[in-house]
Amino acid sequence: METFLLLVFAAVAAIAALLELSKRQSSKQETTNRDFIRFRNNYVLVYALMMAGDWLQGPYVYALYQYYGFDRGQIGRLFIGGFASSMVFGTLVGSLADKHGRKKAALLYVLTYTSGCVTKHFNDFNVLFVGRIFSGVATSLLYSAFESWLVAEHKKRGYDEDWLGGTFSQAVFVGNGLMAILSGFLAHTLVELLSLGPVAPFDAAHAVLLLGGLLVLATWTENTGDDNHEQKGLWHQLSTAVRAIQKDRKIALLGAIQSLFEASMYTFVFLWTPALSPNGEKVAHGMVFACFMMSCMAGSTLAGRLLSDSARHSVSHYMKNVHGLAALALAVPVFFHWNMQSEDEDRMPAWASTGLDWRGRIQLVAFCIFELLVGIFWPSMMKLRSQYVPEGIRATTLNLFRVPLNLFVCLVLYNVGSVPLSAMFGMCSLFLLTAMYCQHSFLLLSVKSRVQSQLRKGLSSSFHSRA
Repeated sequence: METFLLLVFAAVAAIAALLELSKRQSSKQETTNRDFIRFRNNYVLVYALMMAGDWLQGPYVYALYQYYGFDRGQIGRLFIGGFASSMVFGTLVGSLADKHGRKKAALLYVLTYTSGCVTKHFNDFNVLFVGRIFSGVATSLLYSAFESWLVAEHKKRGYDEDWLGGTFSQAVFVGNGLMAILSGFLAHTLVELLSLGPVAPFDAAHAVLLLGGLLVLATWTENTGDDNHEQKGLWHQLSTAVRAIQKDRKIALLGAIQSLFEASMYTFVFLWTPALSPNGEKVAHGMVFACFMMSCMAGSTLAGRLLSDSARHSVSHYMKNVHGLAALALAVPVFFHWNMQSEDEDRMPAWASTGLDWRGRIQLVAFCIFELLVGIFWPSMMKLRSQYVPEGIRATTLNLFRVPLNLFVCLVLYNVGSVPLSAMFGMCSLFLLTAMYCQHSFLLLSVKSRVQSQLRKGLSSSFHSRA
């Protein structure tokens, strides 16, 4: 199996390298503004460290709970704790970030996630559940506070708005790609080669997060969503964000697209381990995770090329294809698990096979394709959000987008012990097809708004010329 994994890894690494070379040859000349370059590099480094703290835990969360003796239903309830926490507390911490500062929110992310890491040392369901609550709060902060800080600081310093897409692409390339690969290898080394146990990656994540927190504390300035934030309460932040979503259908569609895609993605995070080893096949989690993240890095590189030439590649146009292909990729395991009984997927016998069979290998390739599309999705969605989500309520709105996805994932995980894998992957594919439809609607609205704006400008110039 390891030979096959290495072949997959080498293939996606070659794709990533070719995409990066093509991007550099075809993209516009990069800015030589030294202040901006320092600013961008600082953000990318901080984002990479924060994501590394998250990625180190990724390959072994499910495996650690299995190691402690929990069945798939119990593990599902633990995951529910994290997503429910993100759903309940996410909008609250988003509003606090907009009101009191995104730098403070970034430091709170470090505090809550390291607290969650500490709980992994205890083989106790209640303690681990508390840890999942901390992790849920941290996840809400990770996907709202850092992006909000970057957009606000970028605009405050007067940098060219076109440079923002490049920063998003580099952040995803390094944080969601390179650091994730290194984290996967490090986690594999700690657990498999050094035999330090499945809790070792969580200790490593603790150290990396503290390092990132020190860097934020020393180098970041504070920014908030509104100059009058001291006079505005949390309810005002929430109600303003809700009104913005209701008033602008494009913002509502962005929220729907994000919720649908991320709901499928987070369900996939929970399902890929039992999908690849339904009969207890031994999976090298760190190596598989590294293959996934190399694919994600290739996708972010491709996204960087597309975003750098927005005149030729409309984000809304190519994102329709991304959602459609993602739906096809997650439909692959539906066929392989159609007739399997869900109770067979709980067993991890000691005599289990030491490698993936041909069905597992085909699914692994499909999952790598899905991760490549995830790599395209993140910087592209960040770019769209930076254009349409109001600055004053950015973190609040981004966390409101996460409420329906967290609710969906909680419902799925609550029934994970009784619902077959094929049905869950089928739901993910259906959600992604719906996201493709929402992206098409968003595109039509954007074109309509652009045409109306051009007509108004034409009428205005005609009136002034006559006057």
